[in-house]
Amino acid sequence: MHHIQIAGNGVLDSLDSFDPPTETEIIGLWQSFRSAGLSARQAWDAIVAGIALDMAFSDGRKRPRLEQ
Repeated sequence: MHHIQIAGNGVLDSLDSFDPPTETEIIGLWQSFRSAGLSARQAWDAIVAGIALDMAFSDGRKRPRLEQ
């Protein structure tokens, strides 16, 4: 499970490899973004962008390609 630092809460885990987020983590993050004032679409777009960036800048190990 990855933690990201939000509003100075001081939580930050090792980000040395990509672990797919769980459904519970995604829902919790989406709710957090919504409570911070983002629209539902903006919150979802932020989550998708974060996952894409995690995958793009992972430690370089071969990962299976995902297709939509």
